[in-house]
Amino acid sequence: MTPEFQFVETNGVKIRVAVAGDGPLVVLVHGFPESWYSWRHQIKALSEAGYRVAALDVRGYGGSDRPQPVEAYDMESLTGDVAGVAKALSPGEKAVVVGHDWGAPIAWNTARLHADTFRAVAGLSVPYIPPGEIVFIDMVREFFTKRGLFFYQVYFQEIGPPEAELEADPAEAIRKFYYANSGDAPDGTWPTDKKHGDTILYRLPEPPMPLPWLSAEDVAYYDSQFRKSGFRGPLNRYRNHHRDHAFLTGHPAPMSIGQPSLYIGGTKDLVLKMWPGDMLATMKANLRDLRGATLLEGCGHWTQQERPEEVNKLLLDWLGGL
Repeated sequence: MTPEFQFVETNGVKIRVAVAGDGPLVVLVHGFPESWYSWRHQIKALSEAGYRVAALDVRGYGGSDRPQPVEAYDMESLTGDVAGVAKALSPGEKAVVVGHDWGAPIAWNTARLHADTFRAVAGLSVPYIPPGEIVFIDMVREFFTKRGLFFYQVYFQEIGPPEAELEADPAEAIRKFYYANSGDAPDGTWPTDKKHGDTILYRLPEPPMPLPWLSAEDVAYYDSQFRKSGFRGPLNRYRNHHRDHAFLTGHPAPMSIGQPSLYIGGTKDLVLKMWPGDMLATMKANLRDLRGATLLEGCGHWTQQERPEEVNKLLLDWLGGL
């Protein structure tokens, strides 16, 4: 089923949403550097199974508004966008929210902060980790930057150079970034010994295109979207760690999430090595109605694109039991 674009004005911005199907609403939230298009396989499967599917372009991406200020991309703003889209498309009915990569923390926190609007939540790749005492960006600066090592989120803090690097050739950036973080890449393709001062694409190889899950046509679509939007908005998401920490720790909503939840990740996803300790154990302790936590063997970071059939089955089984 081919989705139709709708524009929802909410929270001070206009959000483009790819909508397909009829039935209970499922809102899909992508990550970095992605698009509504990252959910193309799920839009078809879920809409054909009797759901109304709404895959949004997160603010800053694709056809959505892209305000300039860094603070316009904080967690309060983005969760407000998702809640606003759900209320506009399904007034009076609670929706389900599913997120991948940065979209996963957005989805988890949307469910936590807008429990009156969402009846269930699923996260792909990034588990639900409530904020701790130390802000994440400060922790990685201590562990990486002070030891002279590169960490991509530290590199993303300076406005200008990351945008220039990625916007020089968005198609190249997508190919290299996607491949290095995928299950197809040999171990070590994402270098762990880069130095502070290196850039994000430095030493990332050109992949053997097409990949089993990423065609030249797919890359061309992403390229067209980033040539239109640029990378300022997407990168601004990474520049709100301190603002997000203050907001999330100061909010009166319980830190644990009570709605029915689901987690899907990959055994080769580098995200699961980013935090010390057992991220899945931490997640399970903070999801009061976790109904499944699956790691797909050999799957990398791009969960729903690399393994669409397995992800679709897991999502549909979970949705059917709500």
